[in-house]
Amino acid sequence: MPSARRSRGAALLIAMSLLVLVTTLAAGMVWQQHRAIQVEAAERSRTQSAWILNGALDWARLILREDARSGGPTALSEPWATPLAEARLSTFLASDKDNNSDSGPDAFLSGSIVDLQSRYNLRNLIDGTKVVDSELAALTRLCESAGVPTDTAPRIAEGLRAAWGSIDAQAAAAPLAPRTLAQLQWFGLDPAVIDRLQSFVVLLPVRTTVNINTADAEVISAVSPGLDAGAAQALVQGRQRGAYKSIDLARGKLSSPNLLDPKNVGVVSNYFEVRGRLRLDERALEERSIVERRGLDVVPILRERVASVVTDR
Repeated sequence: MPSARRSRGAALLIAMSLLVLVTTLAAGMVWQQHRAIQVEAAERSRTQSAWILNGALDWARLILREDARSGGPTALSEPWATPLAEARLSTFLASDKDNNSDSGPDAFLSGSIVDLQSRYNLRNLIDGTKVVDSELAALTRLCESAGVPTDTAPRIAEGLRAAWGSIDAQAAAAPLAPRTLAQLQWFGLDPAVIDRLQSFVVLLPVRTTVNINTADAEVISAVSPGLDAGAAQALVQGRQRGAYKSIDLARGKLSSPNLLDPKNVGVVSNYFEVRGRLRLDERALEERSIVERRGLDVVPILRERVASVVTDR
């Protein structure tokens, strides 16, 4: 009798152990399947968002291409300069009474196009292996307007000269050449300083002029020696009545025509920043693209994507 009871107890213990093992394995399989479904849904959402932002970029390129057909100056009164406020994505799609588009999650799209030649191009600082003194003076004036430390302009100039102008035997030891303003931190600049300069400077692959039809008065004054802040502000106010079609017409608004140098300023832009943002539920995907207008072709030369969590709607 004691032996039989021990046998039944052992059998019961084995059965319970097997039940626990099977339950654990089943729970693990269900969890893995649940996670796989979540990953697949997230990947599908990311892919769909990327395609929508690709479409938004193509839309912006079409607007800039149509603007180039006019052959006129680049001005803030043109359609490309009107930002797209956040709007429900379904409003851009053809409505179908037999297909209820409201059954899915809400997706909201917003975006904008900014003329990058409304800012001072840091590429102008370097000519070959040397820092251009006149350009350094322009950047110094701009840094004063932005309220950043006085050593900011020389530090940027020296860093770019070391990155772009090294042709000696130790060129391999030269710092990496930045492609974005955020990468100016490589030169020891504080992120807060870079944030203050965001609306005044840009980093483009070639030398460019400042567009007086889109630039702020501080930028126009900085690249035009002798042009005080009041005269630059008068130019900005004057373009509100109509874009300047040439530098000569803008010169007629000034006391001295020599204050605007065609080497530094212009009325046409070829570089633009396209920003798109897609918000889906609590997630948002943002894309920043720099495009170059080459005649009627609008070519992306830099694209950056940032995923973020929406905390405030």
